[in-house]
Parts: sequence; structure tokens; C-alpha cells
Amino acid sequence: MPIGRRSRVSDVPLSGLTRPSVRDRVLAWLSRPGVQSWAARNPLTRRIARRDGEALFDLVAGFVHTQALAALLGTGVIEKLADRPAGLDQLAFSLGADPERLQVLLRAGVALDLLRQRRDGAFALTRKGAVLPQVPGLAGMIDHHSVLYRDLTDPVRFYTAPADTELSGFWPYVFGAGAATNPQTAERYSRLMSESQSLVAEETLAAYDFKGTQHLMDVGGGHGTFLKHVVAKHKKMRCTLFDLPAVVAAADVPDAITPQGGSFRDDPLPQGADTISLIRVLYDHSDDTVLALLSKVHDALPPGGTLLVSEPMLTGSKATDVYFATYTLAMGTGKTRSPAQITELMKQAGFGGSTQHKTTRPFITSVLSATKDS
Repeated sequence: MPIGRRSRVSDVPLSGLTRPSVRDRVLAWLSRPGVQSWAARNPLTRRIARRDGEALFDLVAGFVHTQALAALLGTGVIEKLADRPAGLDQLAFSLGADPERLQVLLRAGVALDLLRQRRDGAFALTRKGAVLPQVPGLAGMIDHHSVLYRDLTDPVRFYTAPADTELSGFWPYVFGAGAATNPQTAERYSRLMSESQSLVAEETLAAYDFKGTQHLMDVGGGHGTFLKHVVAKHKKMRCTLFDLPAVVAAADVPDAITPQGGSFRDDPLPQGADTISLIRVLYDHSDDTVLALLSKVHDALPPGGTLLVSEPMLTGSKATDVYFATYTLAMGTGKTRSPAQITELMKQAGFGGSTQHKTTRPFITSVLSATKDS
């Protein structure tokens, strides 16, 4: 198995990487037949070889891990064990499952550290297993991953050639306001986004200080989950929720939040807010759409006004550079960007630059702000 330090993708053109470095030559040597067997036996290298081998096999088996996770939720195992521990036969009877097959799933749950097996043979939840259904929106994301799995049936084609995807039909709102006038479509999107928005709101409010903000407008804010967190912490702040009419019509928000229907793709943004937030909005759209939106934000803000962006950004982590980047690619118009890429789009829209605000969980969201020149 490969021995070596983890590398990160950069923006260096491939044409500039023609001369192999010393590290490249070492890694080429490690890839020769027989070297890994030698490394696994050598007392100086066998610990590294084993660690890298296990990590590589986790990659190989990762798709099965996610399916086992989906099955633990879909069968109701996690829900059943949340009440009390249960044995194999008891679980099989209550779930109507074949005991032999269910035992394989339960053992998989133990290996994934979601379940534990007690000395009496009963299965119970671990700390991670107990937290799993409590994380807002996580169960909903796992439930609809079956759509993404089908899009990844041919991964080589998916990552190398444009193609129609089933996931793009799951989120038709990204193609324009007309695709989301159906209340059921709008509700499906807004419900899943709202369920998972609480964690993003917590991270954003912890990272960014709204001191001095008088009027905040959240564009593409869905059912107002982010603004509800804002007004709970900043009780005197005026807030406007701007989203598609079918979305804001279903929003149940307090009096401190004023819903206003419209499409940021087709309509100018309302003026009057000194801060405009885009929470998990940009990564749903192409560069052209994002640039047009940022330009509208710039036009709507007064001199000295602030733009706030919070969403998953490329940071070199598996959560952002693998999961979110792949997910947004499958959406058809989406794109997960680095903070530098978003900053460049802000500059093109008229902002002078951006400030990055540190979050405690960058795998959930990263936060940037920019100010309109006075």
C-alpha cells in the first residue's frame, strides 16, 4: 500500500508539472511491484505501510459503508435502538427482517462505530449512533442519496464528460424561478434545506459579528431558518426574507422578519438593507449566475454595506473537496468553490475584496464578508 504524505490539489497548471520532484521519484519507486510487501515487513516502515493500507481499503469499501449507513436508518434499526438495547431476534421480529442478513448489517454498524454489542449479546447505540438522527437535516440527506448513487453508476463518465443527471431533476429550482413555481417542488427543496440550515446558522453566527447591522436581508433564505437564528440573538435587528414567492408563502416567521417574494435571477433585489446574506446559495449555481447575483447585491447595498457569504467551500477536506464538490457537480449547475474563487467573483461584481471568518466546523460551512466601497 502507498506510503507518503497527503497532497492537496492546487491551481498550478498541469503544463507546469512536467519535471518530477524528488518526492515524485520516491513515490514512483514505492509504486514498483514488491516494494509494498517489503515495506510491510520492514520494522522501520511496516507501521506506516499498515496505516496507509487500512486507509486505502477504507476508500475501496467506502461505498458499502454509506449503503450500510442508509440501511441502518432506512430499516429503522437506529430508531429502534434509540429507545432501548435489543437482541438480534427481537430486532428481526420487530422489523420483519431475515435474522441472518440483519446480523450482517448490525455487525457493519458496530464496525462503523454506530452500534455496540453488549456482553449479553444485545445491540445498543454508540455516541455517534445516538447523535446521528439528532443532527438537523442529516437523515434527510442520507435518505435522498439514492438519487446521487444512481448518477454515480458510471463514475468515469460522470467525472469526465457532461451528462444529464437525476439529481438535477431533484433540484429544478436552480434552473430558474419558473421551475419552482410548483408548491410541492418548492416545499421539497425548502424542507430539506431548512432542516440542515440550523448547523450552518450556528457556525455563521459564531464566526461573524453583526454589530452595527441595522437591516439584514437574506437572499434565497428559504423558510427563514437562518433569519430565525439571527433575530433570536439580535432582537432589535430588522430582517427581510427574500426568496421565490412559492417559498416565502410557506414560511412561518416571526414579526421581526418581513417576507418578500421574488427571483434574484429575474428581478432586481430590494434596497434598504445595510447587510445582505447569501447562505448556501452560491454553490447551487454557475459562475455566470453567481456573478450576476453578486452584482445585484452590490447594486442593492448602500456605500459601506456588507455582503455575507456562508456555505461549504473547498478547503482540502473530504467533506468539501469530495462530497460537496461531487454533489454540486451532479446538480448540473452547481459548483463548490474555494474562498479565493468566491473572492475573485466578488471583485468582478464591484467589491474590493473579502475577509474570511474562522469557523469551528469548516466541513459544514466557511464564511466570507465583503464591503461595498463608500
